[in-house]
Amino acid sequence: MVTVNLPLLEISGADYGDDEAEMIRYREAGTKRALAMNNRVPVRFGVDGKLDPTILEAYSREGFYIFEGVLGAAERAELERDVAHMLENAPATKDAPLDKQGRPALGADCQARTVGWVKPLSDPIGGTDASYGRHPAKMNEPTAPADAPEHVMQIVLGSLQFSEACLRVYGHPDLLAVAEAINGPDFTPFNEAVWIKHPRLGGSVAWHQDGWTHWDSPELDEGSHGFNYMGQLYGCDAANGLWVVPGSHRQGRVDIKAMVAAAGSDRLPEAVPLICAPGDVAITNRQAVHGSFANTSPNVRVTINMGFQRRKFVLGIKSGGVHSPVTTYDEDYIRQRSRMIMYGIDARRQHFPEETPYVYAPLAEADEHWRWSDAARAEIKDYNLQDIGI
Repeated sequence: MVTVNLPLLEISGADYGDDEAEMIRYREAGTKRALAMNNRVPVRFGVDGKLDPTILEAYSREGFYIFEGVLGAAERAELERDVAHMLENAPATKDAPLDKQGRPALGADCQARTVGWVKPLSDPIGGTDASYGRHPAKMNEPTAPADAPEHVMQIVLGSLQFSEACLRVYGHPDLLAVAEAINGPDFTPFNEAVWIKHPRLGGSVAWHQDGWTHWDSPELDEGSHGFNYMGQLYGCDAANGLWVVPGSHRQGRVDIKAMVAAAGSDRLPEAVPLICAPGDVAITNRQAVHGSFANTSPNVRVTINMGFQRRKFVLGIKSGGVHSPVTTYDEDYIRQRSRMIMYGIDARRQHFPEETPYVYAPLAEADEHWRWSDAARAEIKDYNLQDIGI
């Protein structure tokens, strides 16, 4: 039993109604397939310091991988305290300027998008034109419990400015070394967030592929749109976790609407759930078809999300419009956004002095400039206005 110390609402039970029995069978079958896959181990490096090639091969084959036990109990406790503060400081209601204690709410003084809300158990973007229409099919929306609130906070964007514990995870030497192994030593940031999938309330995220920029590029390959890390505070399962279609990252732009039509429902038969223990960190290719169902279970999922990309698919590209304003990603823009990697490395160095810090090659010559401090904490406000979405 995982102990959860978060200020969560106590809500009556919820289920999928007439589809509940089929959902139970679907989750059980998906879990069995997921656990039979050969794509989960602790992060491993060879004597040469390079990532175990069997990990790279499995990630390339499946489009996702699970690194076991990356975040220890002490680090998870620090993350939990910060997430609890986010929940306590959330707007009292959707878009309210104050929290329930009458204090300025989380993100209320930010220009960038920060707090994202969802109606309980709903799918707000499936089948719409939102985010370049990349969620083309609507998910099943169970009936919300009678005692559910009108909205719940489901995501906090720009999370590194609100949580030093998240910033320290961002600077984790093993995770940054894996980012280098996949995207090269000059890899760039994408964006960061904390997902909170509330028990019996959390909304679905319709099946989609994250990328939108390079599908028609002659240089398109399986890694053109980068990847996301998903650190699991309490673990995740088939009911509250992300589902992925293995190998779909190699298929270019997929006709998701046709996949759902062929399946006869939103239960894609080839998909598998991420099955993670507390402290596991999943890595998911942004080109893989993935999504999540409404969380009718009694278990919360808290995911520490952060993405990285290959510089060659970012530099000189005009994009954005989903996470941040449309702009051209020139050298100065990328360098400024990449300072968050340096702050993460230094924040972790100060907190975990026994670790060997990662060396981020693009900014290593200015290492002394990027020291985590009170001044830096103030300076990074609204840093996610410069997210690098492709």
